[in-house]
Amino acid sequence: MRQILYISTSTAPGDKADLAGILEQSRHNNAIDGVTGLLWSDGRHFMQVIEGPKVSISDTFARIQVDTRHEQLEVLHDRPIEDREFGGWSMAHRRANDPADAYDAQMHRLLSRASPSISKPFFDLMNNGRAGG
Repeated sequence: MRQILYISTSTAPGDKADLAGILEQSRHNNAIDGVTGLLWSDGRHFMQVIEGPKVSISDTFARIQVDTRHEQLEVLHDRPIEDREFGGWSMAHRRANDPADAYDAQMHRLLSRASPSISKPFFDLMNNGRAGG
């Protein structure tokens, strides 16, 4: 199996990203392809980890790379894995008026089984507005 973690910037201004459309399309495609992971957005950035069979991840990531809803895609990790870190497909998004405590608790739960090399970039982006510190 293969796992890819990337970050990108939304091409839609502010909180206008089509998150419902992204989630619906991702759930459909990922169920067919056996892909699991986590997609997070703060309205400005996307961070996503995808995992699954090597061919499925290659096909999924090829679709992600040409998606015009984001730009400046940067791969943070691309590695083989033995076991999945995300047993289901999830998307987390916090709008400006959502309570931070509930959102943070959801992210901690979703990332509870993830390795530090996956969870740390998510938490760095959430806490500092950038991955890596």
